Amino acid sequence: MTDQPKTAGAAASKLISGRIAELGDWRGATLARMRALIREADPDVVEEWKWMGTPVWSHDGGICTGESYKEKVKLTFFKGASLKDPSKLFNSSLDGNTRRAIDIHEDEEIDADAFKALIRAAVALNTSGGKKPTKRKPRAP
Repeated sequence: MTDQPKTAGAAASKLISGRIAELGDWRGATLARMRALIREADPDVVEEWKWMGTPVWSHDGGICTGESYKEKVKLTFFKGASLKDPSKLFNSSLDGNTRRAIDIHEDEEIDADAFKALIRAAVALNTSGGKKPTKRKPRAP
């Protein structure tokens, strides 16, 4: 099986919309709702399609992925371990050093305001740079 190239922008948005329609059940509705909340939280978010068909949302770096499984929709935050989660939305991948995830099962509701706060925190972390700029050494005369 060949890996699909990374796709971003309008083409990725079309693929994500197709995935939502293809699911056609509670998982599609859940993924659509979470996508809308991501867009509300960050109107400048970039939608991408990576890793053989995984929706990814980014802004100056990855924010989260949106995967669908038989019994859940999983939103994995790339730098989730570095984010404050006062509402305790993260309920999966809690032992990792970097990532955290939210597993949503059928008939479960996620607090929209708390979720949007997590998205905004992830964007703030990405845009803060996380690294100090490197100073160039002066050239020898």
